[in-house]
Amino acid sequence: MTPRALFTWLARAEVVTWTLLLVGMALKYVTRTTELGVRVFGLAHGIVFLAFVLVTLVLWVDQRWRLRDAVLVAAAGVPPYATLWAERRVERLGLAPTRWRLGVGGDEPATVAERAVATGLARPAAAVLVAAVAVGLTTAALLVIGPPPVPGRGA
Repeated sequence: MTPRALFTWLARAEVVTWTLLLVGMALKYVTRTTELGVRVFGLAHGIVFLAFVLVTLVLWVDQRWRLRDAVLVAAAGVPPYATLWAERRVERLGLAPTRWRLGVGGDEPATVAERAVATGLARPAAAVLVAAVAVGLTTAALLVIGPPPVPGRGA
């Protein structure tokens, strides 16, 4: 999968999970019918958000993004639908081309981070497995920590 396709897919998945989470929040807080939507769609959104940030980090290393670009794009996963802006920015600036710089036959990695990305690109199945485990463990840790306190209800 190309860097552009991967980033676009995750940016759009973020939009879908934000929409589902907002529907779940409306059911919970507006209609007061069920909390299930927030639980299910909140978890899905959290997983996609972590994957979006992880891919942003990989692109930062592989494509040698400026730190400012990486931070802005990663932060776009926080507000609803801001990944649409990030997707347009990445496209406009050419930050996610159609080939991996550190992929097989590409540039020689020069740093530890570049070597890690190059290793992942050389072994995509293993990289997907490692990424899934990392996202899963991070999700599990965040579930143990629990949700942030609701404003007005104390900490």
